[in-house]
Amino acid sequence: MIQEQESIYNFSGAEGLMPKEETLEVSQRKSRIRIGVPREIHYQEKRIPLVPQGVGLLVAHGHEVLIESDAGKAADFSNEQFSNAGAHIVFTPDEIFRADVVLKIVPPSAAEIGMLSSRQTLISALHLAGQTGDYFKMLMNKKMVAVAFEYIMDKTHAYPVLRTTSEIVGNAAVMIAANYLADSSYGTGCMLGGFSGIAPTEVVILGAGTVGEFAARTALGLGASVKVFDNSVYRLRRIQNSIHERLFTSILQPGVLMSSLKRADVVIGAVHSAEGRTPLIVTEEMVQQMKKGAVIVDVSIDQGGCFETSRITSHHDPVFRKYGITHYCVPNIASSVPHTASYALSNYFAPVLVRLGEVGGITNLLQADKDFRQGVYLLGGVLTKSIISEQFHIPFQDIDLLMAAFH
Repeated sequence: MIQEQESIYNFSGAEGLMPKEETLEVSQRKSRIRIGVPREIHYQEKRIPLVPQGVGLLVAHGHEVLIESDAGKAADFSNEQFSNAGAHIVFTPDEIFRADVVLKIVPPSAAEIGMLSSRQTLISALHLAGQTGDYFKMLMNKKMVAVAFEYIMDKTHAYPVLRTTSEIVGNAAVMIAANYLADSSYGTGCMLGGFSGIAPTEVVILGAGTVGEFAARTALGLGASVKVFDNSVYRLRRIQNSIHERLFTSILQPGVLMSSLKRADVVIGAVHSAEGRTPLIVTEEMVQQMKKGAVIVDVSIDQGGCFETSRITSHHDPVFRKYGITHYCVPNIASSVPHTASYALSNYFAPVLVRLGEVGGITNLLQADKDFRQGVYLLGGVLTKSIISEQFHIPFQDIDLLMAAFH
């Protein structure tokens, strides 16, 4: 009788009166996660998604971190630094790709996909423009969870990883342009900026997004005269308010743009397309009318470029000249400053992985965080991104509906 009464009391106190959300929270158990970070094999990628401090944070929370030998070498992080932070250094990728969570920058190659297995979580970039339908079918056969970090959202519906990278790229684009402008072989031997008694350098920026904003900040900080073009009056107004300076802004009117291009020393293409290829803003004829020795940095080249004269270049051979204009068209500008860029990525991924462990695994995280869920494109081998489905004619299912049945 006493046991029955205790049972009734326990039910009424612990379950009957407890809100459903609280019951779910209590039922979650922390998980110890094995995280694998491989060495990037793509020749242009020098970044690493976790720096030693990030590894230290994860180890302090009870997780195991595997780092492939020399994975951080190109970003100036040694094996010793990772080992001192608590990571296990492994010398072949096989063990890395058996981890619970595989964290990398570049999408996995076919060989790397072959090392993956079911019930794993892959977090990497997607680079949709460079993929094929067969690529996604290979990943789908692994019946795993795959997350594209460029699609992950935050509470403000912004893209935190993309924004962080874009901030670095905007700054780096101006510094790269400054180097080539000062070079007598590629530019005019001019220092980018403004000085007493000397007319300021003229910088034209196409696109008023995050890359455009940080490019404008850097150029203005150096004393240059900056003009920003975008077809969104809202974005132009936002960049004015964000920078707190009355800079020249205009929608993309051909006559106004051409007049500015003729005077420009540096032109930065920072146009981003949410889907597909970026529009061509500057035609070949317009480039021909620019002054000789000017520098073009086409940040949009990873989506096809916004200059008709652009073509993809590499970090090893970054520029070419056409009509006397130097073109810098490297798709992965952030990798030109890999140490800084790695810190920026690690500052996002380390806390996310800590939270993943605290809520009890990837399924619980996806159920609890609808914004992080936006980065998922494969769930248990099922395609969940409509943009991929439309491009490659592969059936997809809405992730919100799948979450109810996924275990």
